[in-house]
Amino acid sequence: MTERLLQFIWQFQYFNKNELATVSGENVQIIFPGQYNTHQGPDFTDAKIKIGDTTWAGTVELHIKTSDWNKHNHQTDSNYKNVILHVVWEDDGCRPDRNRDVPVNETEQSSVVPVIELKERISKILLQRYEELMNASSFIPCEKTIHTVRDITWKSWKERLLAERLLRKAKTVETYLLQNNHHWEETFWWLLARNFGMKVNSDAFEAIARSTPINVLAKQKHQIHQLEALLLGQGGLLAEKFTDDYPQLLQKEYQFQQSKHGIYPVPVPLLFLRMRPGNFPTIRLAQLAMLVHGSAHLFSKIKESGSLKDVKEWFDVTANDYWHYHYRFDEASAFKKKNLGIAMIDNIIINTICPALFAYGNYHSEQKYKDKALQWLEETTAESNFITKGFQKIGIENKNAYDSQGLIELKNEYCSKKKCLDCAVGNYLLKGI
Repeated sequence: MTERLLQFIWQFQYFNKNELATVSGENVQIIFPGQYNTHQGPDFTDAKIKIGDTTWAGTVELHIKTSDWNKHNHQTDSNYKNVILHVVWEDDGCRPDRNRDVPVNETEQSSVVPVIELKERISKILLQRYEELMNASSFIPCEKTIHTVRDITWKSWKERLLAERLLRKAKTVETYLLQNNHHWEETFWWLLARNFGMKVNSDAFEAIARSTPINVLAKQKHQIHQLEALLLGQGGLLAEKFTDDYPQLLQKEYQFQQSKHGIYPVPVPLLFLRMRPGNFPTIRLAQLAMLVHGSAHLFSKIKESGSLKDVKEWFDVTANDYWHYHYRFDEASAFKKKNLGIAMIDNIIINTICPALFAYGNYHSEQKYKDKALQWLEETTAESNFITKGFQKIGIENKNAYDSQGLIELKNEYCSKKKCLDCAVGNYLLKGI
């Protein structure tokens, strides 16, 4: 037994309530078990319970053993002065005292908190199922039983998972807004650059974006060479001696921009090792420069766009001609246009555009932007990775990005952390007793 499992059992009243009584023999009727409290203080608030002939309103505290009350020093904590019932798995005979420093008020019968024990009232099947979930070493704890969950339960839970994921990402957006005086275009620029850096170089690309504000880029947007010089220079990629004319040109341009704007390369190094050439930071920065070159007020355009197809066309950019024959400066390669590619555009839609739209709608309380984000995820190809493949292997569908984002949230935030008690699927499986 764990305290969290006991809280779950009390919250949903999954125990035998026939002839329920305190350990001292008083009859107990649970009118309302209370609201589960995730903050400081007792486990449940606003409970309503009849003990003997008196109906009490207050809080409820749960522990594995009765003696845990005093071990946790609740007897000296004023947050626990309004506890009307102490619910325990096992009564070990140590009575929980109220706060001696707080006068007993009219709603308190005595200085001792009533106790009920649930050890013999909880289904052995429920405990067995919980133990199986906690001890499971499979891809997800409920791998063998998830198929028994009703479609309506699964559908509503998937919606909740996606909302949780987008709300968490919205907090990052709000943090950025606080750092740039609530400038949405600047915030989107930071998010977009971070996305272009992929996982390996995300921090470095964000640092580059922060060091080159969009108002500076806007002044150079008609000259792709100047934009590349700024971004590649800030990434520390123009500090060597080059033999090719093009990097020499960028180097001179960057030196001029440095003098003009008083800027210096960011201190976060860009990495090339164990990376596909198409994802080299040189290529991604060149593509990012081309995106800036071909667009203005990008987030505003996206926000007002009614078509995901249009957005994809805006992002269908190709790095300038030098990069058709190079992945790195001074290293010639076979001809290949360095276009952004469908997979990368989908990645940007999933990880930058839709989270930013959802955050904007959440920040301004405008549901239409949140709905647009959800709709565009449904219209975007599903992600294919270790997590989504794992769910597909056990028969869980992954039709679009709406599905894949929900599955990633489920795996990372619930399954891997064994938070089955907080999961709608786990709840469904445990309560089917």
